[in-house]
Amino acid sequence: MSMLASDFIRRLDQYFPPGLAEADDPVGLHVGTLDKEIAKVMMTLDVRPEVVAEAIREGVDLIVAKHPPIFRPLKRLTLNDPQNKMYSELIKHDIAVYAVHTNMDIVENGLNDWFCEVLDIEVTDFLQATHEIPYLKLVVYAPTDYGESIRLALEKAGAGQQGDYRGCSFSTVGEGRFTPVGDAKPFLGNLQQQEVVDETKIEVMFLETQRDHIMKALLAAHPYEEPAYDLIYLANPPKQFGLGRVGELNEAITLADFVQKIKEVFQLDGLRLIADTPDKLVKRVAICGGSGEKFFRDALKKNADVYITGDVYYHTAHDMIAEGISVIDPGHHIEVLCQTRCLALFEQWKQEYNWDLTFIEATQDTNPFRFY
Repeated sequence: MSMLASDFIRRLDQYFPPGLAEADDPVGLHVGTLDKEIAKVMMTLDVRPEVVAEAIREGVDLIVAKHPPIFRPLKRLTLNDPQNKMYSELIKHDIAVYAVHTNMDIVENGLNDWFCEVLDIEVTDFLQATHEIPYLKLVVYAPTDYGESIRLALEKAGAGQQGDYRGCSFSTVGEGRFTPVGDAKPFLGNLQQQEVVDETKIEVMFLETQRDHIMKALLAAHPYEEPAYDLIYLANPPKQFGLGRVGELNEAITLADFVQKIKEVFQLDGLRLIADTPDKLVKRVAICGGSGEKFFRDALKKNADVYITGDVYYHTAHDMIAEGISVIDPGHHIEVLCQTRCLALFEQWKQEYNWDLTFIEATQDTNPFRFY
């Protein structure tokens, strides 16, 4: 049995909150509608004509892309333009496209953390702080017989995550009183008669960005027609988020050896090294996937021995050498790591929520660069 695209995207947004994206980053729905049933989802780094052709062949209903396909406003929709023809094909075959861009870079356990994991970098800091998200506390009252099922529904939706602990909650039991009147259709009791019920007060905390998802889960699990609840901002320090990562290798190695490791891990035929001393030892590493050259001075401030990022501009490379930081540019396309990692997440959610969905990874190579 298929499911609505909007239900899948709600879980996707819970993991990669759109509110974490950089300003003016066009994350979210780019083509089509989420108000439709889906059976097959494709994960891709880029949305290119060859990727769309593959999606059509495979009968895909929804494409999740790291790079937004419409990054700049369109001026015309003439079909003699290959890019516009691609949009036409997506619409013709009812394929929705949803982009998760810098929110995937910034979120905890997102793309930059995955880079550090495959390179054996122990993360200690952000490259640049971007967001402080406050915590909310939900206080809700429910019949005691439903307390456990509501707590589990809230936990499944992501509430109760506190540091390295999950499923954190607090409950107290007492008496609830109410009198149904007017057009009420009470779950318990009768019209015009006061009802006294054993109720449990449940308290859980969560990040402000999770509010809509948590509240939907609460209302779906709660038996009352009009449940009573409070949402309270907590005095706990807000959770910090940032772009890029800074961390340590297990032991210092030469820059030249680290370059070889990066080539092996990402299966690269070549990369660009910006350094005048390739034999120097490196241990503290800063990394920012995509085009992160503008953050190289942040890497300097974090005392990084080497900075990994893509798309470095010629004159910026001169500035990097002048300011004494070594930079490895493995290209933008190493972000393709997001495909396998997101697919693993999707399969995990499929088991957790018993979804009847098929997930596939785009097989088309969208790297525009070749080494000869």
